[in-house]
Amino acid sequence: MTTRIKLWLFSMTIYALFVFWYTDFSGPLSDTEVNQFVTTLSERGSDPDTIAQLEGFLRNDTGRQFLMLNNIDMNRQPAIVESATSAQSADRLMSKYMAHIFPELLKRASHPVIFGTAVHTAVDITGIEDAEEMAVWSDGALFRYRSRRALMEIVANPDLQDSHRYKLAALNKTIAYPIETQLYLGDMRVLLGLVLLSLTALFDNIRLARQSKR
Repeated sequence: MTTRIKLWLFSMTIYALFVFWYTDFSGPLSDTEVNQFVTTLSERGSDPDTIAQLEGFLRNDTGRQFLMLNNIDMNRQPAIVESATSAQSADRLMSKYMAHIFPELLKRASHPVIFGTAVHTAVDITGIEDAEEMAVWSDGALFRYRSRRALMEIVANPDLQDSHRYKLAALNKTIAYPIETQLYLGDMRVLLGLVLLSLTALFDNIRLARQSKR
């Protein structure tokens, strides 16, 4: 096997391993899986309306990745959280929550795509009665989930249940809804593919240039 073949084979192997980890090949959630998640949330005492919303989302699973859009309004005077000795800022409370969530996200190939601070109130509001309330947001975030299965594995994880109180205390209000993309140029599979292709081609050209000088 030549050095050139080894170089390109190494690059393709890395890419294949990443795609295998980053993509859920298990297909849409089965009825059994959905029923199990619903039962878990019901036994935990979750809000019935929330469970019903989630169940509809899960029953219509496509098996694809999705992005969760989050409008966030942080509570600048959060109440003291149970077990805390004093009041803490909303940012600190949210950081505590994310410290628990991030490891679970990353091991399921789910991660933040965009996070930023609002620089103005909403500039376009249509068809909403309480427009004044809905105009004010402090932050926005976009999270990528490998699949609806990955999302529910996180939601149903009993080890994360206690940390949810930090998120609730940190927020005045939030709206989050999922979208499936028709165009997503920031897909890590695209970006990694371009980076690996560029680097491999660069090293290959360097190798060929050195050979030609000999």
